[in-house]
Amino acid sequence: MMLPWRNIRTLLPALTLAVAAATAAPAAAQSSQTTDSGWNDYSCKPSAQHPRPVVLVHGTLGNSVDNWLGLAPYLVDRGYCVFSLDYGQLPGVPFFHGLGPVDRSAGQLSSYVDRVLAATGAAEVDMVGHSQGGMMPRYYLKFLGGAAKVNALVGLAPSNHGTTLSGLTKLLDLFPGLDDAVAKAAPGLMDQVAGSDLLNRLNAGGDTVPGVRYTVIATRYDEVVTPYRSQFLTGPDVKNVVLQDLCASDLSEHLTIGMTDGLAFHEAANALDPAHATPTTCASDD
Repeated sequence: MMLPWRNIRTLLPALTLAVAAATAAPAAAQSSQTTDSGWNDYSCKPSAQHPRPVVLVHGTLGNSVDNWLGLAPYLVDRGYCVFSLDYGQLPGVPFFHGLGPVDRSAGQLSSYVDRVLAATGAAEVDMVGHSQGGMMPRYYLKFLGGAAKVNALVGLAPSNHGTTLSGLTKLLDLFPGLDDAVAKAAPGLMDQVAGSDLLNRLNAGGDTVPGVRYTVIATRYDEVVTPYRSQFLTGPDVKNVVLQDLCASDLSEHLTIGMTDGLAFHEAANALDPAHATPTTCASDD
């Protein structure tokens, strides 16, 4: 049964969000819930071994809890002060965040970093972000003064140069007006489409800013940020890692690289403390 175009145009933004939610978000938990795993503890004081608190930045349709049920306790167990924020909320959309405009989300991140620094007494933070959470902080670093407050940025499957979403973004060309509809419904999605105005502005003049170490951890099996090499950065103090180069049998895709993959966690920990890094191998996934 054929639907009139006006109905298709109305439904497609919702369908786009539904598909993205099914492929790029975990089962929702209340992002305001407290955890008993030791993170978001504002009484935590960084140690001499790990002098910088770690700020975790969730991905599109994620939140400050669900995205980090694996990595946050992993880092806490290794002696880090760990914090996570919610950003990019839309009115009337609970749990699934990261949908607002990227530049506005970067402003939320800026305020959150200031809060963490004030609570911990640290001079800088390190950041680990998944998907949009690995790209959006670069806006903060480049345009909002974040480079003076961030030592390292680790991106797990970050959308640094946008995505074709395994070819699905071609629908934007096939249906005139669809891009405007999606941008109105969820501007954070359109900001991550390859060639978006936001990404062109972000990447103009180079991918990096001085004084920050960058690590990108990618998987060849990423089905959301595609092609996976679009995640890589170019510039000084950059390390681009493909998990399958470290362990050919690693089958992680876009979700699992940020939520459950022990190799990705181990490599992220190496990036946070390179002076004490150990080789990441298939045995690291324990």
